[in-house]
Amino acid sequence: MASPAVVLVGADKGGVGKTTVARTLLDYLLARKLPTRAFDTESPKGTLKRFHPDITEIVDITTVPDQMRIFDSLSESQVTVIDVRAGLLTPTLKALRDIGFTDAARKGQISLTLFHILGPSISSLEEIAETAEHVSGTKYHLVKNFINNTSFFEWDQATYDNYFKRLQGVSELTIPKLNEMAAEQVELSSVPFLTFVANKTAKGETAAYSFVLRGYVRYWLSHVWAEYDRIKLSEHLGPRDVVPLRAGQTG
Repeated sequence: MASPAVVLVGADKGGVGKTTVARTLLDYLLARKLPTRAFDTESPKGTLKRFHPDITEIVDITTVPDQMRIFDSLSESQVTVIDVRAGLLTPTLKALRDIGFTDAARKGQISLTLFHILGPSISSLEEIAETAEHVSGTKYHLVKNFINNTSFFEWDQATYDNYFKRLQGVSELTIPKLNEMAAEQVELSSVPFLTFVANKTAKGETAAYSFVLRGYVRYWLSHVWAEYDRIKLSEHLGPRDVVPLRAGQTG
């Protein structure tokens, strides 16, 4: 079995769709039958837990007891996904440095992957310089998440290159925009994306979701998963014999 893997999903800037990305990651990993658990740091009431209640705990990652709940129990699951609320990414990375977790990741004792969700503004790009200091030697992914009508309009090419040329070994991912009505219906259903596609309720009963909206979600999710396959995410986080699946399949 591969070493325990931790996936951080976060940004210091709010409103960039961190939890949406975390939800797609959980669907992706669970469909590939990688034992996965999650922590929602939107304490005391989290959004991620609403969609994945069976595998998600709500924690206050700024406290030592809850840090112990997460990092002293990594062996309980192959993959631990942490949805880091807005404003806490840099403090969380500093805490991981202070407890020696980042150093252990560099030595290959633990797998650490960061999905840094970027917004369209220059302030979002400015997060990269500070964040990069804490994740050197680990797997660092910069994610453009096209929620709503985000266009990354403030990113002229020269500015973009100025920030990205500082980084080595970083990969970029693009999360396309999901049809707004489809996104709204998934929110109202309070189920994972895959469950919505399968037309099931949270209790596993047959639902009555729109065929059209389910189609939009299926198509969108397949593109998101293609990005995860492109960076060989399942290979990095789990056994080498994991077989890729398409969105909508469950194995």
